[in-house]
Amino acid sequence: MKKNVVKKEFVPYVLLLCAALFILLSTNLFGGKTHEFSYSEFEKNLQENKITELSIVPRATGLVYEVTGKLEGYDKNESFYATIPLSEIAMDRILAAKDVKDFKLNAEMDPSSSYLMRFIFNVLPMFILVGGAIYIFSRQMGSSNKSLDFGKSRAKLSEEGGKTTFKDVAGLIEEKEEVAELIDFLKNPKRFQKMGARIPKGVLLVGPPGTGKTLLAKAVAGEASVPFYFISGSDFVELFVGIGASRVRDMFRQAKQNAPCLVFIDEIDAVGRQRGTGLGGGHDEREQTLNQLLTEMDGFGANEGIIIIAATNRPDVLDPALLRPGRFDRQVTVNLPDIKGREEILAVHARNKIFAPSVKLSNIAKRTVGFSGADLENLLNEAALLAVRRNKEEITMAEIDEATDRVLMGPAKKSKKYTDKEKAMVAHHEAGHCVLGLKLDDANDVQKVTIIPRGYAGGYNMMLPKEETYTSTKKELLERITGLLGGRVAEEIVYNEVSTGAHNDFEKATKIARAMVTEYGMSDLGPIQFETQEGGVFLGRDYNKSKNFSNEVAHEIDIEMRKIINECYENAKKIITENRDLLELIASSLLEHETLTKEQIDYIATHGKMPSEEDMVEEVNDDVQEELSKNEHENKKDSE
Repeated sequence: MKKNVVKKEFVPYVLLLCAALFILLSTNLFGGKTHEFSYSEFEKNLQENKITELSIVPRATGLVYEVTGKLEGYDKNESFYATIPLSEIAMDRILAAKDVKDFKLNAEMDPSSSYLMRFIFNVLPMFILVGGAIYIFSRQMGSSNKSLDFGKSRAKLSEEGGKTTFKDVAGLIEEKEEVAELIDFLKNPKRFQKMGARIPKGVLLVGPPGTGKTLLAKAVAGEASVPFYFISGSDFVELFVGIGASRVRDMFRQAKQNAPCLVFIDEIDAVGRQRGTGLGGGHDEREQTLNQLLTEMDGFGANEGIIIIAATNRPDVLDPALLRPGRFDRQVTVNLPDIKGREEILAVHARNKIFAPSVKLSNIAKRTVGFSGADLENLLNEAALLAVRRNKEEITMAEIDEATDRVLMGPAKKSKKYTDKEKAMVAHHEAGHCVLGLKLDDANDVQKVTIIPRGYAGGYNMMLPKEETYTSTKKELLERITGLLGGRVAEEIVYNEVSTGAHNDFEKATKIARAMVTEYGMSDLGPIQFETQEGGVFLGRDYNKSKNFSNEVAHEIDIEMRKIINECYENAKKIITENRDLLELIASSLLEHETLTKEQIDYIATHGKMPSEEDMVEEVNDDVQEELSKNEHENKKDSE
């Protein structure tokens, strides 16, 4: 790219140099010399037989000949020029001199053709070179002038909206209703004004990354029949102070000219952070830009018909003045999708893909708890890539499972070799999680377990809640901690020693236990909240919590956390000891097959052996029949 830019910069200068060289050559300025003779001087040299070369061209505008040539003793670049009468006598004298001294003679009798050829060969190239150089040079100067235009808005205008519509946005039913109201107002404002309603001036889309905030804004552009401006928050701020504020003014000026219209600002936290925060003071340019944005949205000037839609995944860092009524009146939270939303999102991204009949999107939705819309799109794309790599004609569940593991943990490191002891310990560690998932009602369910290393983990198990809920009870949290401790407990019971494999399990269990004590009031310290999350993100994540307790209470918090962990640890030890045979059976199956699915784990727990392919087909058919009868019963009940 840089080489192409350098070439473009030098093109006009090269053309100007070529034009100058051509002019110098055509005018014989490189040592050339031309003597202009009168007719008498030409006759004298002709009679004295001094001419060695002679060219005769008739002039189109007069009755004369133009003659050029060379005399004896002339240099290579030296010549003479003269005009002679257009008469037969003059031509006879020239021919007579040629008979005496045989010099080189070139005569052109058609004056129009001679002038045309001279123009083509002598003048036209010069015009082309000079004209081309001037054109390119002017274009370059024009682009440089545009680059100096810092204060212009970088917002792009979409007159007819984009190709994305609400049909391409799966789930988000309530969110689509909120933004669709804006489109209805822009199309029929009198309907709202009649009721005395004021449409929100700004809508802030808030949610985790990948949940579809920008996609929702694109759908608004596709559905709206009004001009739609879109810009990123980082496009406002520049090195020079005042440029961001100027761009905000210019953006609203353009929007006023096209009102009613929509303006979408993506990643508004880049320009809308709280003012006067941070250890090093504020950022003058960013704060000036924010001040101008606040003034334009709800200041003394009226911006009727302009609706701002912004998106961010960090609402805690935004300035409070930006969130007050009159600016961003409405906040729309775009959460992670539930099971129904995930199935709809998968259906959107599965439109152009070929799946095997055994692939059910509902089953994929069940095992992808916590996945965002972007994660689900990436999951199906990875599965399609794997199917192509394996030379398959369709995507099967094998590719879906592998793609899920790749998205969560990275590719499998099959080249990494275990020692036999290490492999057996990892198998028992993962089997410990499985046993507790089976025996505890509220522990996370193990959907898949493998002893193939992925990422930084020596083994990997996918543990998901049995049901998706918005709240958690104390019993559920305790059993979740117990399930996380199952790996370490299994190592201690089987090998009477422990390894570093439970590092991540302890991290998750400790987080849950501390939240139970300090935030949820689920300990002997009572229903008191000792720690709260606050928005001081400029000082780093470790300073985010406000601690409302003394050193003595801090000691008691540590005691309560240790008490919760120890009780869960003893409970896990008791359950695994009572189910030692199941632990060994799952561990031996893992050592043999390396990977087990939830269906295989359930079959082992029920029948005490590893299922064959025929057994799994029967299990699947029984589950399908049970689900069909359940649906039939529900439909019958609804009809009644």
